[in-house]
Amino acid sequence: MSTLSDLLAEHTDLPGDSVDHLQRVVGEWQLLADLSFADVLLWVGTDDVGSSPDAKVLCVAQCRPTTAPTAFTEDMVGTIVSEFEHPSVIDSLLTREIVRGEGATSESVPVRCSEHVIAVLTRDTNPTQLRPPSALEIAYRECADDLCRMISEGTFPSPVERTDVNSSPRAGDGFIRLDTEGRVVYASPNALSAYHRMGLTTELSGRDLAAVTRSLITDPFDSQEIADHIRASLTGSEGHRMEADARGATVLIRTLSLRPYGRSVGAVVLVRDVTEVKRRDRALLSKDATIREIHHRVKNNLQTVAALLRLQSRRLDNAEARTALSESVRRVTSIALVHEMLSMSVDEEIDLDEIVARLVPIMLDVATVNPRVQVVREGKLGVFSAERATPLVMVLTELVQNAMEHGFDGGTAGIVRISAVRSARWLDVVIGDDGRGLPTGFSLEKSEGLGLQIVRTLVSVELGGSLGLRPAPGGGTDASLRVPLGRRAPRL
Repeated sequence: MSTLSDLLAEHTDLPGDSVDHLQRVVGEWQLLADLSFADVLLWVGTDDVGSSPDAKVLCVAQCRPTTAPTAFTEDMVGTIVSEFEHPSVIDSLLTREIVRGEGATSESVPVRCSEHVIAVLTRDTNPTQLRPPSALEIAYRECADDLCRMISEGTFPSPVERTDVNSSPRAGDGFIRLDTEGRVVYASPNALSAYHRMGLTTELSGRDLAAVTRSLITDPFDSQEIADHIRASLTGSEGHRMEADARGATVLIRTLSLRPYGRSVGAVVLVRDVTEVKRRDRALLSKDATIREIHHRVKNNLQTVAALLRLQSRRLDNAEARTALSESVRRVTSIALVHEMLSMSVDEEIDLDEIVARLVPIMLDVATVNPRVQVVREGKLGVFSAERATPLVMVLTELVQNAMEHGFDGGTAGIVRISAVRSARWLDVVIGDDGRGLPTGFSLEKSEGLGLQIVRTLVSVELGGSLGLRPAPGGGTDASLRVPLGRRAPRL
């Protein structure tokens, strides 16, 4: 089944920041679906909406509620509908406003990123749920309406707060609505149970939640910090996820500021009793620690190999052999750095920008290059999985080193520029220099240099990408690397 990233890569030309925003929306929308008692679907345009008489939209993601029956028994992801079939979605894209569908079972909400509407989110309610609501349903839906208004204004979800769908409390775990003074307007039964587990012996309604929470938490520093975050959510500060220990119970607390139309209407606090979960998690810590220790030891072994190669190169009189060993030191060091990052990570993902920032000084140190050449970076490479990060790091280091060593005459000052642009489909990296340019008759395919042979193999076999070397417009050489980030099919 295609993921959100795959579908966006196949059917849209959204820039990287818009793709990231849609990922954040999807990361939060189980909460939105549960609060709305509705299915939540995400739609993007497949045509030039507004100029095409037969404009169509594509469903790229779907979320069903855990609090109500689904409105769609079939999977809607991948479905393409026309303006006639789903007019409210097209209207929302064009008007950039929330549009109610026919009846009271459907609503279309524009998803705004910066100044642009990049998608539409729909809420579809099962018609059998149209009955007089309970106090819990009223509190849930009012909160959902506020969040939808914030999505349409581009103020939710926040890029600062990272979504963790595995540990973040859900609406059903425990829901508390606060007024603008921080007093409890409504607390769900599960929220009351969580607070009773923490030691509360009275009701929550009408009380100052920050003060109540502070009085229950065991650690005085944690209690003050959590109370401060609850109060800060009333003034529009970013939401926080916190863990609190109180009288043997462990509770996750998440705050959400509600600011539709740019003004505060209170906040939501979600709570989840994770006492038993934490006990089981402690048993898994040793496994995670073992995996990180393996990466750490691999890193140490590779660094030992690099050190031995460096010592051996110093004993050689042959300049060509010394250069070959120095290049091997650089390659081994780059792989070791990936394992060092993995030894400090718990999700097997690598921030390439951090690795490149650390590798550039190493390349300047271990290789014989012109000391007057500078390396500058533009754009963001982003995060990659561990299995793709290693070959990509090697490709980047080979290309940068090649530009530094072969792009300039001895003693000539120059700049090697690493420019990255990441979109839904591709990571495009251009490594350019302002040096002497390519030799006459140069051909990448016929090059016998070991570095370029390694690069060609890694790009085609490991990364499934493409590589090109060409003269730069202002002089020098540009090495253009394109790495696919998702599958692409012909536009429907």
